[in-house]
Amino acid sequence: MKKALTGILTICLALIMNGCSNQASSEEGDGKPLIKIGYMPITHAVPLFMQEDMLESTNADYNIELVRFSSWPDLMDALNTGRIDGASTLITVAMKANELGIDLRGVALGHREGNVLMGAKDINEISDLKGETFAIPHKISTHNVLLYLMLKEEGIDYEDINTVEMPPAEMPAALAEGRIKGYVVAEPFGAQSVVMDSGKVLYQSDHLWENSLDCAIVLHGDFIKNNRGLAQDFMSDYLKAAAQSDEKDEHVHQVSSEFMQVDEEVMDLSMDWISYDELKIDEDSYNDLRVYMQEMGLSENPPTYEEFVDVSLWDEVG
Repeated sequence: MKKALTGILTICLALIMNGCSNQASSEEGDGKPLIKIGYMPITHAVPLFMQEDMLESTNADYNIELVRFSSWPDLMDALNTGRIDGASTLITVAMKANELGIDLRGVALGHREGNVLMGAKDINEISDLKGETFAIPHKISTHNVLLYLMLKEEGIDYEDINTVEMPPAEMPAALAEGRIKGYVVAEPFGAQSVVMDSGKVLYQSDHLWENSLDCAIVLHGDFIKNNRGLAQDFMSDYLKAAAQSDEKDEHVHQVSSEFMQVDEEVMDLSMDWISYDELKIDEDSYNDLRVYMQEMGLSENPPTYEEFVDVSLWDEVG
């Protein structure tokens, strides 16, 4: 009973705080509105890194503060309670929050592809994973869905393996040390195991689900409504930064390395697996995700495309 009451109070607090995050913050000094965006240090957030870099060299009408988190639960707690205006986050957990009544809206994807399912070097067949431990970053994640689809493809029941939630940065070491036999996660952590020669790719995400949806840029609905011009400027600059990110040139690598402390070889391989074009949230892929979430018991009634995805900013920026 106490645990259930705590959960209800947490949701109520999130709803209250969400209602308080209608206006953009003001930064001391230049007086420009400040947009606070949460992120994890992964290649899926590279367009945000490039957007911050781009704003430093332009006379933009707003400032952006990228707030770093080390785990998805911590990031979502900050987002749900209104401590940040938006985030590059797992689309699935944002959908779940929306389902619970928190007004979050997906406005763009963070990337295309770039999710790999890794296995230990002695995993020769997917069936070798039976009875073994496999790490995922979050139960309610596209990564977990990809694991489900891989096992389904191979005729293996999801319950035949032991799944464990683990912070992404810990997964390569856990695989190398034999604590897990595989994992699925955002980049660059899959590439790390390949470069370390401690793991191998079992599947790429597009081999299981083409045009899968994973990380998305999510904003509070009230932030969009009450700061329409600001939200439009943010989206316009984000799309420009995404196009620059897709060049994957030396400058992109340099800026990204300031947020992710990874080896150059790891970064090169990670970037080979990912793209940053066509970041509009596709309705068909979104509906596929809704079906998978229900099929896996991750959500009873995930929000519809119209309830969660805000395409209006795309229409306004062209």
